[in-house]
Amino acid sequence: MKNPAPTIRDVAAAAQVSTATVSKYINGAQRFSPKVEAALDAAIASLGYRSNPLAKSMITGRTNTIGLSVLDITNPHFSSILKGANRVAHDQGYSVLLVDTEETPSRERRVLEELSRRVDGMIVFSRMREHEMGWMAEIDKPLVFFGSLAELPLPTVASDDHGGAFMLAQHLRMLGHRRIAYLGFSKSRRDEERLGGIRECLDAAGLELRIFDGESPSLGEGERLCSSIVLGADRPDAVICYNDLMALGFMKEAANLGVSIPRDLSVVGFDNIAYGKYVTPGLTTVDLQSERMGASAMEKLLAVIRGEPVEKLTKIAPQLILRASTLARSS
Repeated sequence: MKNPAPTIRDVAAAAQVSTATVSKYINGAQRFSPKVEAALDAAIASLGYRSNPLAKSMITGRTNTIGLSVLDITNPHFSSILKGANRVAHDQGYSVLLVDTEETPSRERRVLEELSRRVDGMIVFSRMREHEMGWMAEIDKPLVFFGSLAELPLPTVASDDHGGAFMLAQHLRMLGHRRIAYLGFSKSRRDEERLGGIRECLDAAGLELRIFDGESPSLGEGERLCSSIVLGADRPDAVICYNDLMALGFMKEAANLGVSIPRDLSVVGFDNIAYGKYVTPGLTTVDLQSERMGASAMEKLLAVIRGEPVEKLTKIAPQLILRASTLARSS
């Protein structure tokens, strides 16, 4: 017959203290003398005692769980963010509860409000515009937001989408491209920043930008819009895609249509997902440091939970990754 699991009373008896002392010690509610704590540690180790997480949460009001909301868990960019966040959380004794909120703003609000009741704090991605997000500041849990905020008093972690987009456009300019198009996703808050970086670069060179707007930031949408871009009367000689998924879908369909990349036109993306390295040609992109973003957001949130001061905005610098999907144009 299996021996019953040791209880808090067993620990108290072995350490020769009260059950109240054991409870306060294992829940971090009170410190004791080195002698008492050494006796408690020895009793816990010898008995193999494990505290009950549910009971502990009822006493402390803490769950040791962090909520992470992402927009599309099938997108490798968000998978990398989860990886970075989960690593930091695990090292600090926390678990991560993941939710996917790629739905309407009203459903996103319901999901996040429900999530807030089950966790000690939240890290949030959202496509809502800032004027729609005032309710987030009223959630009674620590919260870190992904992206820049002008008005809301929330700590944030953001990639430098404007700077990354400028680098992509500048790279294409230096290769001699003059007819540049942007395959964007205007429903995203980050699309505006990326479009702004591209425009700043091209305006300085007196170049126009053609814009095509996708319905989703997906492989399928890049594939769907490809023919209208490459078979039109005024085909661009370079296309900047909102993300790598759209770029990879675009490149696949371009090959089906007999358009050679990069000989006929160059293609670039954002995120530096792993797939972009292994397609032919390899995809030139901007690495937004997804895993680092997740780790940085988790570090900031745990600092807030501990009551430590944090900077309002942490901005992650991008890196241009050059591969074979771009080619210089002869003048």
